[in-house]
Amino acid sequence: MGIGNKLRLSSRMLHRRVLYSSARSFTTTEGHRPTIVHKRSLDILHDPWFNKGTAFTMTERDRLDLRGLLPPSVMDSEQQIQRFMTDLKRLEEQARDGPSDPNALAKWRILNRLHDRNETMYYKVLIANIEEYAPIVYTPTVGLVCQNYSGLFRRPRGMYFSSEDRGEMMSMVYNWPAEQVDMIVVTDGSRILGLGDLGIHGIGISVGKLDLYVAAAGINPQRVLPVMIDVGTNNEKLLKDPMYLGLQQHRLENEEYIEVIDEFMEAVFTRWPHVIVQFEDFQSKWAFKLLQRYRSRYRMFNDDVQGTAGVAIAGLLGAVRAQGRPMLDFPKMKIVVAGAGSAGIGVLNTARKTMARMLGNTETAFESAQSQFWVVDAQGLITEGRDNIDPEALPFARKTKEMERQGLKEGASLVEVVREVKPDVLLGLSAVGGLFSKEVLEAMKGSTSTRPAIFAMSNPTKNAECTAQEAFSILGDNIIFASGSPFKNVDLGNGHVGHCNQGNNMYLFPGIGLGILLSGTPIVSDGMLQAAAECLAAYMSEEEVLKGIIYPPISRIRDITKRIAAAVIKEAIEEDMVGGYREMDARELKKLNEEELMAYVENNMWSPEYPTLVYKDD
Repeated sequence: MGIGNKLRLSSRMLHRRVLYSSARSFTTTEGHRPTIVHKRSLDILHDPWFNKGTAFTMTERDRLDLRGLLPPSVMDSEQQIQRFMTDLKRLEEQARDGPSDPNALAKWRILNRLHDRNETMYYKVLIANIEEYAPIVYTPTVGLVCQNYSGLFRRPRGMYFSSEDRGEMMSMVYNWPAEQVDMIVVTDGSRILGLGDLGIHGIGISVGKLDLYVAAAGINPQRVLPVMIDVGTNNEKLLKDPMYLGLQQHRLENEEYIEVIDEFMEAVFTRWPHVIVQFEDFQSKWAFKLLQRYRSRYRMFNDDVQGTAGVAIAGLLGAVRAQGRPMLDFPKMKIVVAGAGSAGIGVLNTARKTMARMLGNTETAFESAQSQFWVVDAQGLITEGRDNIDPEALPFARKTKEMERQGLKEGASLVEVVREVKPDVLLGLSAVGGLFSKEVLEAMKGSTSTRPAIFAMSNPTKNAECTAQEAFSILGDNIIFASGSPFKNVDLGNGHVGHCNQGNNMYLFPGIGLGILLSGTPIVSDGMLQAAAECLAAYMSEEEVLKGIIYPPISRIRDITKRIAAAVIKEAIEEDMVGGYREMDARELKKLNEEELMAYVENNMWSPEYPTLVYKDD
């Protein structure tokens, strides 16, 4: 290439970078440019979106008629946080409702009060202390919150659509004050974590997930919407509870149920055509049907089916690396899966696709991949000899004659399957606490793997199939351990540590949502989800995985999310499905190099900084 051509190319690149820089400065002004508000005085102080408390400057106090309504000292946000943290430590015990009230729930109450009065400060505290507070606003404490939601309810957060609102949802969505919503998390409360049908109390899971979207992915909190769709409950205790806040009737079924969800989806996408809807904690029989019904029409995904699967795949690929093998050896792994609900089947489908892709994506590759799984549910090993097999589980039913040769039969117990198969991985998605008993873990000693993996992924903590202590004490330190809820590392003596990896969905769904938003893709493809999982699997260094650390610490969550979002955008570009976001159209997005793409993602992540407020009369 001649010098002139090089100079022209260099000039074009510089011009593009200048253009990019100007676009970048535009996108980062969201949290810093003056914000127009249409309220003053006590109305501002009572609005958590705009309230700054003692951080209002004197000029703002004059502009907004706040002079005299606040103590005269102006504090910066760091001083406010210091004061809050001091109060938090002092009030943790005092906020408990007696000795039976866990300390975690007391922390949740105090944080929730801050959320009620000052959103910016709430997220500043959450981001700065994400490792400590993620388990409070999300799993495992959110399960406890959902179980007690009627008693904890103080002020509405999010929206409630019920079967009583049929025919009204299109107008109801305009009751939400935000002109733009980027992210909705919706549940029908039918299968909250591993706790079962909690009815309207399930709104707590939508709130908790969106807290992580804000903290981890930098989605603007004024553009998120938690949603509960109340179609009744089959929880007899709630049906008889006079304090229950939801509809006290049995759940709708069949077409009536579908009609309610259809109306909701049409309503939210009519008002906010570019919104992303994450389905959360729908019971298995609806999770798959609704995913298939909507995924080619709307920007949506199901976190239990697809997010759990992605995190599990990342962990499984990490387990291969932890054995000192390349990730391409994944199709050779023998995996026993305990649980055939929406999460279990979601993992199976994704793992099979991943293996098949590594083997060349042929029909033979899919058959080979399918043969690596043994699925055990409440009735035991699933084989073709079972009557009324769930259609979603049918592809993974083992052939009866093949099982007979292995010394197994239809309905064989988990311990029998583990003894005979000698798997590389025992993967728990059963929601049955303690399922990996001493007998089952002892059977894993026969694994043919040089470093077997135990994945006790069910949430909340009491539903984990085993604890980290149990796994390491029985199997020794030469294993990989992961769980859905957090456990402390295990001291194995002689300076050895049993690393407890939290394989939680929070590593993936914030990055997936952010990547979808910033790419402008019209749908969420399997390729994008796969790219997210592989990005997470590759995140840990070789040195870390060889120590048995396959998931990163929660403290790195914003960096992880940024990288996963970039991986999703790159895959959307590969699939020619980008639509762009704001001033960054599809054509410009495709031109970004690796460094520019990471900067684009980071510059569109909201940070909790107080904006300057300017009053304007309606």
